[in-house]
Amino acid sequence: MKLELNEHPHRRLNILTGEWVLVSPHRTKRPWQGKQEKTGQEKKPNYDPECYLCPGNTRANGTVNPQYRSTYSFINDFSALLPDTPADIVKDGLFNAKGENGICKVICFSPDYSLTLPLMEENDIGQVIALW
Repeated sequence: MKLELNEHPHRRLNILTGEWVLVSPHRTKRPWQGKQEKTGQEKKPNYDPECYLCPGNTRANGTVNPQYRSTYSFINDFSALLPDTPADIVKDGLFNAKGENGICKVICFSPDYSLTLPLMEENDIGQVIALW
């Protein structure tokens, strides 16, 4: 397989700063539900049947989440990095790029859809930190 700059994650050299920047063109294919978050103190439900991350729900790629009872993690269905990206180097004048591979994970802090980190119990926050 050959590195395709329009499909594979890769690093590009910023010739002005000397820094490498991660580019993940394939992520434009991930689904977006068009949801806009409201500001304010609206009470969220403990479970949302439309949420890709809730226990037992089907994710965008068709995988069904287990009925997890605490902090849960899985490989991101639409990761910024992919494990099988070719490590090719592309040089063309000032353009300099290199294929990057790896994995990205999603962490569900709690099976309770309504909880955010500041609202969680200390022991539950400890589980999140241990998983990080």
